[in-house]
Amino acid sequence: MRMFKESSLIFSRQLDRVETLGRYTIVRRYGKTVGLLALLVIAIVFPLVFSNSEETGIALFALMFAAAVTGWNIFSGYTGYISLGHAAYFGVGAYALAIICQVWNVPAGYTPFLFVPVAGLVAAVLAIPLGWIALRVRRHTFVVITIAIFFIFQLLAINLTEQYTTTGSLSLPIPIDWTGDFYNIPFYYVSLILLLVAIAISWWVRNSKYGLGLLAIRDDEDRALGLGVKTVPSKLAAFVISAFIVGMVGAIWAYYVFVIYPSTAFDATFDVAFVLMAFLGGVGTISGPILGALLLESTQQYFTSVLTQNGGYYLIAYGALFLAVILLLPRGIIPTLSERWARYQASRHQRLQEHDAILTALPTADGVAENVERKEGINL
Repeated sequence: MRMFKESSLIFSRQLDRVETLGRYTIVRRYGKTVGLLALLVIAIVFPLVFSNSEETGIALFALMFAAAVTGWNIFSGYTGYISLGHAAYFGVGAYALAIICQVWNVPAGYTPFLFVPVAGLVAAVLAIPLGWIALRVRRHTFVVITIAIFFIFQLLAINLTEQYTTTGSLSLPIPIDWTGDFYNIPFYYVSLILLLVAIAISWWVRNSKYGLGLLAIRDDEDRALGLGVKTVPSKLAAFVISAFIVGMVGAIWAYYVFVIYPSTAFDATFDVAFVLMAFLGGVGTISGPILGALLLESTQQYFTSVLTQNGGYYLIAYGALFLAVILLLPRGIIPTLSERWARYQASRHQRLQEHDAILTALPTADGVAENVERKEGINL
């Protein structure tokens, strides 16, 4: 009778564990969907609740750089080729939209937003030959080549603008009807739409057969080539997609500031920002770069507004934060938290198994364990 009661107790405990695990799986599946929808709703209503221009400006830049670093991550995060020259495509997108608006006499308002994909396409087309050249090498040599490409574009922008303009700058139409706190609202929602598009592309790449090929290249390119992955076309396609997204972000940024200079459109700190945001949140993940951009860009905007008056010390703080991230969080926030959560789940599962093992060997009133194995009539 005692053995029957103990077996019933063990069975009920295991049944409770199965039911709890099932409920946890359902809650996790639907909770993730509900959480994402809640974040989307918060992003949509944010400028309506916090209508102050300073607050919406910080949110606007956070969304723009979140989209840009998501595009950067599609190439560098999934292939392992760290690019320090994507600010070149940011500047190309900015100058492309400025030239389009001047040549075609595009009026101010919502019309320039329609040419943002065209500016991104210009950046993508330029990325095809540049990527084909840069991707012929690997590792540190690739990083050096991307830096060289960036400075080449920066010098070209300086020389061409000084030759064809009197002020060395290009201007875009100014939406004078968007006054006060409303000025940031259209840019905010366009940036939000671009971020959602970038996330959708990143998710598709990450979960597709093509994305598996990119991850194989990141792990071991020679072995991936031996397994039949077309490494060169795969890397080049990711490079072009990445440049397309970054170029569109540059176009939105140019229309927002409405006057661009070579030193601001082709800014080397943008390259550092892309890398730092991705590594802070978790390079190679979908949500990591977005989290890094939202955290870091908001902080950078605060540094810019508060510490710039003290001689630009915000750049020193920026560099110190970059070193701290590399040393303390080499894998980023999202991978680190995921690893610790998986470790906690594994230890909890192990403790439950040990607890069940103890219950299966409970002693009887005589002090002898009832759970014994019988074989050929002999108690073992």
